[in-house]
Amino acid sequence: MFGGEGIYAGDVMIGLVLADRVYLKTGDLNRVDFLAEACEPFSYQRGKKRMVTSYYEVPDRLLDDPEEFAVWGRKALAVAMAARKPRRKPR
Repeated sequence: MFGGEGIYAGDVMIGLVLADRVYLKTGDLNRVDFLAEACEPFSYQRGKKRMVTSYYEVPDRLLDDPEEFAVWGRKALAVAMAARKPRRKPR
């Protein structure tokens, strides 16, 4: 994916590592945390259009604070779980 790596909790993708930057999944539950720290979303160019994703860069301070990083990671997992489409029951 864009030359990076996915961060998974089980089979749920909660983050990305791209160009030595760590990004976590955001949504209504945790986006305010990222915005309060002036974090930027991961974006990329598709043709002439700039595509902005729901993954925001983690503040550098969290890389030295595993307990708080875990809190942010659990919130990212909750957001990713809420965004999952329900699986169809086999017939």
